[in-house]
Amino acid sequence: MTTPLTLAASTRPDGTQVVAAAGEIDMSNAGALEEALARTGDSMVLVDLSEVEYLDSAGLTVLFTHASRIRLVANPVLEPVLTIAGFADVAAIQEITYVDPSS
Repeated sequence: MTTPLTLAASTRPDGTQVVAAAGEIDMSNAGALEEALARTGDSMVLVDLSEVEYLDSAGLTVLFTHASRIRLVANPVLEPVLTIAGFADVAAIQEITYVDPSS
């Protein structure tokens, strides 16, 4: 079973535009991510993928299309996909780290 994609756009107090995604990004919904990024205009945007569980080539295509103006926040699950695809060579990726609250 797939996890539906949800997208939320916001602007931080410093003016940084943010598009946060959660769920799975695949060919069935990559167009929604493209539309969300297109709505941000030509300015820099932070794309928060920390809650994305799956990213296929359609999602990567969208990210590569906007690579010159995005920074990514990605969870460790996506790191191999982004590295193999070469995305780290064209845009900044900030990996989130999980802290065990019990430690």
